[in-house]
Amino acid sequence: PKMAAGGPVPVRVCHQEIVKFDLEIKAAVQDIRECPGPLGALAELNAAVKDKFRRLRGRVQELEQMAKEQDKESEKQALLREVENHKKQMLSNQAAWRKANLACKIAIDNSEKDQLLQGRDSLRQRKTTKESLAESASNITESLMGISRMMSQQVQQSEETVQTLANSSRTILEANEEFKSMSGTIQLGRKLITKYNRRELTDKLLIFLALALFLATVLYILKKRLFPFL
Repeated sequence: PKMAAGGPVPVRVCHQEIVKFDLEIKAAVQDIRECPGPLGALAELNAAVKDKFRRLRGRVQELEQMAKEQDKESEKQALLREVENHKKQMLSNQAAWRKANLACKIAIDNSEKDQLLQGRDSLRQRKTTKESLAESASNITESLMGISRMMSQQVQQSEETVQTLANSSRTILEANEEFKSMSGTIQLGRKLITKYNRRELTDKLLIFLALALFLATVLYILKKRLFPFL
């Protein structure tokens, strides 16, 4: 692009500033939509948006003037199309700005109504505070008395439990003595059974030897009588 005064750089700079202002306006409109209040804060945001729109409008007008001063018709028409697009974008941003203001004011009004309702509820709560405190004190007293009775019962149960444990301990000691006595008896019985098993084994061995000797004697006699020549 070519200008009547200056080179192509001012056109690019103007275009860059238009894009920058457009993005800043979009961000500011989003801030307005999310503004929690009060109205003073909303007014400050709107003042900043107005200033950005003023500067943006000035840059668009400068770009339009640059377009009209171009020597080549093709470059002139291209810049004019850009100008038209920027104007449409400005109109879209203005519509979004109005909607954001409307939504923010509704939200602030609702918030103020909620605060008023909460204030009324707070007054009602203050009126019933004394009654609530008296009732709470009575409930606390009853609860403490109940806890005292419960603790007394727990102490009594603990004493009974200790006595039961003491009795159980004596029973266990007596059972332990009986077990010791039974253990001695069992050991003695085990020794007797072991001795009896040994005696049984010895008897079996003697019987086997006697039987073997008897058989050998019988065989010897039979041999002498039936085969005397051997």
